[in-house]
Amino acid sequence: MPLQNRVTPTGDIITTSHRGLFTGNRGIIHDPATKTLLKKRWSSPAWLTCTCEFRGRRREVMAQRSWTELFFLDEATALAAGHRPCFYCRKDDANRFRAAWEKGNRVHGVRMHDIDTVLHHERLDHGRKRLHALLVPLDQLPDGAMVQQGEESFLVTEGRTLLWSPAGYSAVERQLGEAALLTPPSTLRTLNAGYAPVLHPTALP
Repeated sequence: MPLQNRVTPTGDIITTSHRGLFTGNRGIIHDPATKTLLKKRWSSPAWLTCTCEFRGRRREVMAQRSWTELFFLDEATALAAGHRPCFYCRKDDANRFRAAWEKGNRVHGVRMHDIDTVLHHERLDHGRKRLHALLVPLDQLPDGAMVQQGEESFLVTEGRTLLWSPAGYSAVERQLGEAALLTPPSTLRTLNAGYAPVLHPTALP
């Protein structure tokens, strides 16, 4: 039976049988006895995106009083929800992310803690997902950015706008109207500075 551990672009955690490309965590937010989530949805401002395979290690999901294993369709989904690459299992990606974050946000010498502090402010609004104004047209957003219209989330990549679902992306046959930015602004500037997130195969042309 699927567990409630799949993260959407809005940062919600849902139950689905579909698998994702990445795992990650927000600290300990589950009860190992029942393998169910607690009421809180984070216990640490470091929201990480990790590789599903690392040095042959295997974990039974939600079985320990340790970090709660969450899963993401792809890295664009994780970034939209407010996560960033893990510096332990994805060190090279984390270094690339930090370098692009510094370039895009015009700062130098930042620590991952500094990035986490900024992201924590940008991703939450009184405990709920913070949506941001879309300051440029959709076709001017960098590849990997995500937006929200109503109840639906969309990925922007290579001039296309794709509808997100737990199973993957699908083409959109209509023009989007008013949309809000899901990807935190500092992460958006990171994408603009050259960081390329890993996308689900369904997003590829």
